Parts: sequence; structure tokens; C-alpha cells
Amino acid sequence: MNVNRNIIDSLRYPLKDWVKLILLGIILIIPVVNFIGLGYYLRIIKSTLAGSDELPDFEGVGELFTDGIKFLAVCMIYAIVPLLFYALSSAFPGSATLPIMATSFALIISIFAYVGIANMAFHGSEIGAGLRYGEILDRIAAIGWGSYILWWIVLTLIITVAGFIIGMVGGILLFFVLGLPVVLLGYGYLMIFHARSVALTFAS
Repeated sequence: MNVNRNIIDSLRYPLKDWVKLILLGIILIIPVVNFIGLGYYLRIIKSTLAGSDELPDFEGVGELFTDGIKFLAVCMIYAIVPLLFYALSSAFPGSATLPIMATSFALIISIFAYVGIANMAFHGSEIGAGLRYGEILDRIAAIGWGSYILWWIVLTLIITVAGFIIGMVGGILLFFVLGLPVVLLGYGYLMIFHARSVALTFAS
């Protein structure tokens, strides 16, 4: 897998259709409706795996909504262990170890969760496919653990840094009524970028 090519392609991908980018940003900030945005994440993966280089349409809103619920369900299953440690850290605020363990587990689990979500999309949004750890490990091995970990580190850094900047700039510009557009475009862009990069990695 060529990590550099993957990232460059994924960074350009959201800009191919500004209308869909803006629409996704609006969808993501509306409670309940934002499940459609999560479903769109899966649709981007499906579209990419099918060989398309264009952003998919938002048609079939019911399907997108259902897929969004499935997406969230799988993410919650992966998040059980980190959430448990976060809960324990709240119950025992004097412990410095528990928050570190929670963060560490969250990062480690994300290594497998990305491929799990892509596998779920590959198998027609089947929840069980997102949790087939044998298939997930086989796919990572086929990609190459070295390349995969390098990609995961780069992706994590980009998402973390960009997310922080978008939040900070959006918060500052909120006083000038420009914060909302920054957040809409910024987080919509990051979601599309992330889905595309995950799909390209899975396909490799």
C-alpha cells in the first residue's frame, strides 16, 4: 500500500462535490438526522470499494439512516472497553493510570475498528461482518502490518490535529457568525476524507 498516495487522494476527494460536502456538514449537526451522515460514511466506503472516484448521492435516505444506526452500534461495541475504563476513572478520580489505559485501549481498538467498519460496508452493512476479528486480522495481514500501522498513525495525526484546529477556529469565529460554516465544512470534510482513506486502505 502506498500511504502517501492514499492520503493525497483522500484529501482531494471531499472537494470533488462541494454541494454534497456542505449537505453532509448540515446533516451532521442535526440530532437524529445525523444518523444519515453516519450511513453516508458507509456509503462512501461502498462506493470506493466499487471503484468509484466520485462522492455518492444521498438518495435512499431510509437506507442511510438504518446504516447509520448499524454503524453506531458497531462503534459502541468497539468502545465498550475504553468506556469502561473512563467510567472507572470517574469513579476513582485519584487514579492517574485509568485515564491513560482508557486512551491507550481506544487507540489500539481503533486499529482494528477501521477495518471492521470497512468489512461491514463490504458485506452490505452487515453488523456481524464488522466484528469478524478473523477476517479483520487476515485483511490487515494482507495489507501488510507495517504499511497499515504507518497509515493508521498518519491518519490519526491528521484527524486529531485538523479536528483541534477546526474546533478552535470555529469557536473563535463564532463571535463573527463565521464559526458555524467553518465547523460544517470542516467536520464534513474530515468525515469524507476519513471514509475514503479507510476504504482505499481496505481495498489495497
